[in-house]
Amino acid sequence: MEEKKARKKFFIFLIALTLLALIISLCLTLYLRHSIDNTSILGKIDDWEYDPDKYNSSEGSLISWGSSGGSSSGSSGWTPQANSSAASSSGNSFSLVSPSFSANADTNIGFSTGGAKDVNNFRENIKEGYFPISTDITYNGLFYDYTFDTGNSTTNQEDLFYPSYSTAISKDPISEKDEYYMTVGLNSNIKEEDFQRKKLNLVVVLDISGSMSSPFNSYYYDNNENEDEDSNKTKMEIANESVNILIDQLKEDDRFGMVLFESSAYKAKPLNLVRDVDMGAIKEHVLDIEAIGGTNFEAGYSEATKLFEDFENVDTNEYENRIIVLTDAMPNTGKTSDKSLLSMVEKNSNNKIYTTFIGIGVDFNTELIETISDVRGANYYSVHNSKEFKERMGEQFEYMVTPLVFDLKLDMKSDSYKISEIYGSDTVNKETGNIMNVNTLFPSKTTSDGEVKGGVILLKLSRKENSNNDSSDIVLNVSYKDRNGEEYQNSQTVTFTSEGPYYDNTGIRKAIVLTRYANLVKDWILYERSDSDSRFLITPNSGIIDCVYTEDEIYRMLGEHERTSTKLSVSNEYKTLFNTLKSYIETEKNEIKDDTLDQEIEILDILTK
Repeated sequence: MEEKKARKKFFIFLIALTLLALIISLCLTLYLRHSIDNTSILGKIDDWEYDPDKYNSSEGSLISWGSSGGSSSGSSGWTPQANSSAASSSGNSFSLVSPSFSANADTNIGFSTGGAKDVNNFRENIKEGYFPISTDITYNGLFYDYTFDTGNSTTNQEDLFYPSYSTAISKDPISEKDEYYMTVGLNSNIKEEDFQRKKLNLVVVLDISGSMSSPFNSYYYDNNENEDEDSNKTKMEIANESVNILIDQLKEDDRFGMVLFESSAYKAKPLNLVRDVDMGAIKEHVLDIEAIGGTNFEAGYSEATKLFEDFENVDTNEYENRIIVLTDAMPNTGKTSDKSLLSMVEKNSNNKIYTTFIGIGVDFNTELIETISDVRGANYYSVHNSKEFKERMGEQFEYMVTPLVFDLKLDMKSDSYKISEIYGSDTVNKETGNIMNVNTLFPSKTTSDGEVKGGVILLKLSRKENSNNDSSDIVLNVSYKDRNGEEYQNSQTVTFTSEGPYYDNTGIRKAIVLTRYANLVKDWILYERSDSDSRFLITPNSGIIDCVYTEDEIYRMLGEHERTSTKLSVSNEYKTLFNTLKSYIETEKNEIKDDTLDQEIEILDILTK
């Protein structure tokens, strides 16, 4: 009897154990299926679609089209998260993705303008013995290579952005005349440790045209080469390595897609969640890309725009949409006008799809890109080796893809002064009367000393006719919008001391030095490239002035967007002027205590040999 009861209990135990095993097995199956569907553990896809063997390399035309599989870009769901609304112009706190803004933050980030983010192309051309063009050196690009004391003395601000103002009277080193300046310091109330970019829908557009096959330190259209340690690398190789550096900056919740273009455009990779994709395999595919065909810039950009069609209703409080174009910017097929590409970039900007251009090689056509980067939310960088690019992207990627302030407008009211020039803005039409317009501000790093990378805009002022020489008040009214379209205002009064020379701080002093340097370089470029009977020369009486090319002059020098090399040359007249400028910068470097200015002295050493 007891044996029978024991046997019955044993069978019941076996049945229960079997049921438990089935339940565990079912749960494990469901878990693994869920994991595979969401690629959190297994099943990452290689969704690369571009196969060069399926294209006619001689014509760049499509023979056949296939896909290696993978889910559609909209297949992996995500849930929008609530984002707190922006504050009114009267104050209150802001939110980016989730960070709080603390008025007592130990280190707050600052801002810099959009557009050019370096002048690498200018420096590299001179170092390689080539003559630069005017758009190779821009004021905002030059400023972004330096950090500035913004003159910010406020510690209790609550606004996303707030300006500070510094003034100076400085003697021109050539004319020895006093000049009047003011900086607009670009400050934020965002604590650095709280700053984070939004999730990204990112499409990389890669130029694979024939010009990308040339060494990055030579000009494709005249096949001139200079030998150095990197001369064995082509622009295509540098670009491929740069794309993979960009990929390394992405997070699991970002989406990544890719388009290639030459005479035609190809969807190389659909816009899918990074966590769903075997990104290691994608990086291998990228390294295999080779240059071929012509350059149809608009076709590539148009194909990239199509990848965002499934994300028209994406929550822009959670996701940032951006196209990053890597190119040497020398279109020769399709619509080669910068105006046609400009309209496409502007349309995307209006739909909150912003654009970054990354120029590859010394023959990168800055003239084309400088115009396009005037669009809201746009910026551009130059690349001359992958190590340099890796350093920049590791430190600056999150800042590069996160525009925060739009449509910044400054209105200056003064009985004694007016704005004559504006330096360091991304906006082509910077001034109307006493109005300064800036399309975009991007977040920017702050040093331990509180200086902001590229953190100022410089205004050159002139005295109004019949004004007295007494100190006078300047009323400065600023308005801007955040990325949600909320508008804010700020008003301050600044007293401009009329006796000089003096500098409120090293920030405005450094901005003046860099502006005079850029102005004289631009004067030199125009002088050397002009016909002998139309040349002009800066004189001690005129001082350093700002000169720009007309559209006809640029086309005469370049053709339409296809940049050929010109051997570096400096007339004796400008060697004398550059020597004067060099002595001035060396003196100012010691006063400002910024050894970074040595990079400009190095350029002047080359120009005065």
